Amino acid sequence: MAGHSKWANIKHRKAAADAKKSKVTTRLIKEITIVAKIGGGDVSSNPRLRLAIEKARENNIPKDNVERAIKRGCGELDGVNYEEIRFEGYGVNGAGIIVDCLTDNKIRTVSEVRHVFTKFGGNLGTTGCVAFQFKHCGQIFLAPNENSEKIMELVIDLGAEDIIVNDDNSIEIITPPHLFIDVKNGLIANKYNPEFAEIIMKSENEIEISGEDAIKMQKMLDAFDDLDDVQNVYTSVALNIEE
Repeated sequence: MAGHSKWANIKHRKAAADAKKSKVTTRLIKEITIVAKIGGGDVSSNPRLRLAIEKARENNIPKDNVERAIKRGCGELDGVNYEEIRFEGYGVNGAGIIVDCLTDNKIRTVSEVRHVFTKFGGNLGTTGCVAFQFKHCGQIFLAPNENSEKIMELVIDLGAEDIIVNDDNSIEIITPPHLFIDVKNGLIANKYNPEFAEIIMKSENEIEISGEDAIKMQKMLDAFDDLDDVQNVYTSVALNIEE
């Protein structure tokens, strides 16, 4: 059941991302700008920038747009001054939620995030109230594949921390953040194309919820995702929603 739930969640996230390509573009440009501002414009010394540029390339964002975003982040061009903010709180059944934002107006963002928590019966917490339940890591999902043993050998050699083969033969690979790109590119080089691949905050003790609670939680997560300032949303639950 857990395997089915995880794969269903991945397919939902992928479908939602595909339906919001314009927003994905905006998010990635903002991300490139802020990581260039924080760590500089040299990808060899700024792994976050390298990852953001790779994601931009995968989403067919023009190279000129990427270069302008880097220059804005490095102060070579005028532009909006973004700030990173992380919100933590609780959703359905006390589920932990992390909402990462990039904003040029902190007051607006706080108000919008708080409104979503309240609307769906959750509440905004204090810094650190749920972050201890999560691990910063790379997460890669492969569609159901019968070659799981071969894939496991490959990714272990590439530096993966953990490999989970779900009930339906879909495969979840966990990596240290700094080895994420190497593992991902190694899979692609061997013709295993990930369905989902991101550096995330992964729940250390994921709990599955289903039925009306899962539907309500999904609506809450979608509402966060619809906010312009939100970059990523993470939760401590797996949602078992009938397809």
